[in-house]
Amino acid sequence: MQESLNSLIYISYEVEVSIIPLAAKKIELRNISKDLIKETVTNPDQIVEGYGGRIVKQKIYSINNKKKLLRVVCEKSNKETIVITAYLTSQIKKYWRD
Repeated sequence: MQESLNSLIYISYEVEVSIIPLAAKKIELRNISKDLIKETVTNPDQIVEGYGGRIVKQKIYSINNKKKLLRVVCEKSNKETIVITAYLTSQIKKYWRD
């Protein structure tokens, strides 16, 4: 895996993942590691439809012995996945689709 700190582009499993600057700031403020973002984008537990043609990749993590759902809102552009925002929530039932 290659990582470029300046452009915030990650190459993983031949899928480019880029994080827009505003999302990078929000992710940092929310104390979400970039490793969790990359893992969720490349290996989600679930993908659901978002607003405006966006997709939301979701993965459940155990954080401080509590189940949390990481939701990563993305846009797909050719081979690139662009992260628009990401957040953790304890409201798994609200967002999880069966």
